[in-house]
Amino acid sequence: MPPFLKKFFPTVYRKTVEEKGLDSNYCKYDNQGLQLFTSSLYLAGLTSTFFASYTTRRLGRRLTMLIAGFFFIGGVVLNAAAQDLAMLIVGRILLGCGVGFANQAVPVFLSEIAPSRIRGALNILFQLNVTIGILFANLVNYGTNKIKGGWGWRLSLGLAGIPAVLLTLGALFVVDTPNSLIERGRLEEGKTVLKKIRGTDNIELEFQELVEASRVAKEVKHPFRNLLKRRNRPQLVISIALQIFQQFTGINAIMFYAPVLFNTLGFKNDASLYSAVITGAVNVLSTVVSIYSVDKLGRRMLLLEAGVQMFLSQVVIAIILGIKVTDHSDDLSKGIAILVVVMVCTFVSSFAWSWGPLGWLIPSETFPLETRSAGQSVTVCVNLLFTFVIAQAFLSMLCHFKFGIFLFFSGWVLVMSVFVLFLLPETKNVPIEEMTERVWKQHWFWKRFIDDAADEKVANVSNGNGFDPTSRL
Repeated sequence: MPPFLKKFFPTVYRKTVEEKGLDSNYCKYDNQGLQLFTSSLYLAGLTSTFFASYTTRRLGRRLTMLIAGFFFIGGVVLNAAAQDLAMLIVGRILLGCGVGFANQAVPVFLSEIAPSRIRGALNILFQLNVTIGILFANLVNYGTNKIKGGWGWRLSLGLAGIPAVLLTLGALFVVDTPNSLIERGRLEEGKTVLKKIRGTDNIELEFQELVEASRVAKEVKHPFRNLLKRRNRPQLVISIALQIFQQFTGINAIMFYAPVLFNTLGFKNDASLYSAVITGAVNVLSTVVSIYSVDKLGRRMLLLEAGVQMFLSQVVIAIILGIKVTDHSDDLSKGIAILVVVMVCTFVSSFAWSWGPLGWLIPSETFPLETRSAGQSVTVCVNLLFTFVIAQAFLSMLCHFKFGIFLFFSGWVLVMSVFVLFLLPETKNVPIEEMTERVWKQHWFWKRFIDDAADEKVANVSNGNGFDPTSRL
């Protein structure tokens, strides 16, 4: 929004409004301050994740979500009342801490509370609500941009208080997960909650499994060190790879800067926000597709299909931009402009039913209880680190790579599809407690890590090193 740029980023404002024609189409938003404003949130999220891992384990999933809510409310107040760039960035940092705490607790909370047959669908509701949030944000920006008097941006940032308050109130009313209660020694409470969420008294077998998993977890004194052990290598490698790949699809580059991107392509200010609303709506609808298909078609199928779709749409966008959008000309006819929006939507839709939700779902369901909190922490941390890298670099990359930026991302899509084809096992309909036996030990590549670890355990016991606490009865 011009009034927002004028107040906080006058250099960018001059480039976009007053110095038209002086700067390249691809470079007019290339400003480290503007990129830092966007990416400071992710840097704060990255740091707070480590504290969130501790609170998730020691204080429970529910309290961690409550802390996230308080951070969000604080960030919203500072952003809406911002008088200078410093105040704006401190507000963003508080919002980032909220993101770190919420991303740590919510996927784990959902995975633990869900019956295994609908675990995938329930976890994707998390991603669906993220996409609905993005759509609402785009609609709010579209509406507040029309406000005369230059204060629309304050209302836009202030309305984020609504979801912040909802999250805080929600965290007050939900119960903690049975896993978390049992992990903290509150067995009877855990049993009561398990009966309540399963809707039956016949939960003894699942309860005993949780108690046993918790006993094993308690013997792990250093979850982060334990995460590096050979038997946990498959889950760790896959989680880290999925987060890096998720960012290198280029999705955040497109979603963060959709208005800027469409502006660069010659859409005017209103039209670019309007196009961002369209991509937001496509994002929501496609995530709904994922909810219905993830537990039927499986995780691998969705990721591989999306890889083809994302690769083709990015190559087409690169070709159109290469031919039609030069440094100082944005000669996009209406037909071509619509084609670009359609291709962006094709890309967004394939991401929304694959890498978007599954990047969070797969790590949250593969780690065993003893490393789950630490594993989720590493997952969130890597995700935010690479989100930060892309957010900080995207506008400069757009300036230097020009249309080639889409070829850069499409090359990564090719790499990640090969990774999924050979190295990602299918986890649909497998209870979390049975992952090792039914998934990792059956996989052509990863089984060597699990088998070696098992041989090591047997050797330890037979060498007289005593009882091995991690062996299941």
